[in-house]
Amino acid sequence: MSSSNVWTRSRARMRLLSELLAQCSGEAAAYGKCVASTNTGKQELTKNMCVKEFEVLKICFQSAAKKGVK
Repeated sequence: MSSSNVWTRSRARMRLLSELLAQCSGEAAAYGKCVASTNTGKQELTKNMCVKEFEVLKICFQSAAKKGVK
C-alpha cells in the first residue's frame, strides 16, 4: 500500500468537508452558536445540549453529499 494514496484520500476528504460546510453554512453557524453559548460562564457543554442543531446540520451534510458536491 502506497502512503501517497493515504494522503490523496485525506486531501479529498478535507476538500469534501469544506464544500459541505459551504453548502450548510447556516446550519453550521447555528450549531456553532449553540455550542458557544452553552460554553459561556460556569455552564459546561454536555451531551445532547445542542442535539437539535446537530441533527439539522447532519441532515444537511447528508443531503448535500447525496446530491454530489460540486
